[in-house]
Amino acid sequence: MTDLPPNHQHPAVAVADPLRDAFDRVRAEVAKAVVGQEGAVSGMIVGLLAQGHVLLEGVPGVAKTLLVRSLAAAMSLDTKRIQFTPDLMPGDVTGSLVYDASTGTFPFREGPVFTNVLLADEVNRTPPKTQSALLEAMEERQVSVDGDARALPDPFFVAATMNPIEFEGTYTLPEAQLDRFLMKLTLEVPPRDVEWQVLRRHADGFVPRDVSSAGIVPVVGRDEVLAAQQAVRGVGARDDVLAYVVDLARATRQVPSVRVGVSPRGATALLAAAKAWAWITGYDAITPDHVQAMVLPVWRHRLRVAADAELEGVGADGVLQQVLEQVRVPI
Repeated sequence: MTDLPPNHQHPAVAVADPLRDAFDRVRAEVAKAVVGQEGAVSGMIVGLLAQGHVLLEGVPGVAKTLLVRSLAAAMSLDTKRIQFTPDLMPGDVTGSLVYDASTGTFPFREGPVFTNVLLADEVNRTPPKTQSALLEAMEERQVSVDGDARALPDPFFVAATMNPIEFEGTYTLPEAQLDRFLMKLTLEVPPRDVEWQVLRRHADGFVPRDVSSAGIVPVVGRDEVLAAQQAVRGVGARDDVLAYVVDLARATRQVPSVRVGVSPRGATALLAAAKAWAWITGYDAITPDHVQAMVLPVWRHRLRVAADAELEGVGADGVLQQVLEQVRVPI
């Protein structure tokens, strides 16, 4: 996955930051189980610290689910998993009122969405009605059951997986739900040497269903995550860099092959991700480099390329690369 540079340590950082070092250790723990997806690991941490959600897309068998489970194992956060299926109902996600015969009342039984890290496996296999229940949780950080709003735990982070080539039994994700994902990360089939390392680990006894077999131990908890999110919010942004983000967004709306460009909400999403990436790399303010590093993962799922352009092989990533080359970069 080449969306983000695998080596994020900035050599100019002179003063050690224990909080930032803790998230470096998270990366090291995840690497015990997941090989060759360093960029995706960086993207997951950016999404968590920017208080967003991440959509992972890749063919079966490229470690999408293992990546999420390994990241959760490296943090002392409550984690739950939902296998999305066509018969999944909204109450299976949010929870529901259940009759208690002993008291004659209907207490609320929490669903799996009441957690810190939610793994939504094959999210596009459930119908729109159930997807809308997840949409409210992602956007409002709450669920509504029988007219009552119930707040979700803090932090709350959704990591959803999606298979790009399996269409049987799947539902198209509504554009409104796609827009609620801060980032869309693509996991590619690894090169030969990385695939060999995967087999070597399996030959040595690694069991993907049990990430503890890789020796992953939790190195951060809820307090560290909340403190890092607060630190990210404090990262600064110069006026000219903000103008650069605006110019990039407006440029996507002027490309002839694009039917729908990036909205103002997409611009704010890019700013949030760039601030998280700046903090991870040791900066106290974002630079154009941080913005450029985040453009593809934050905007690729927000562009709608015209049908005739798609037939000619034009994709969102190619359009965004073109925009990056054409918009003037502030000095």
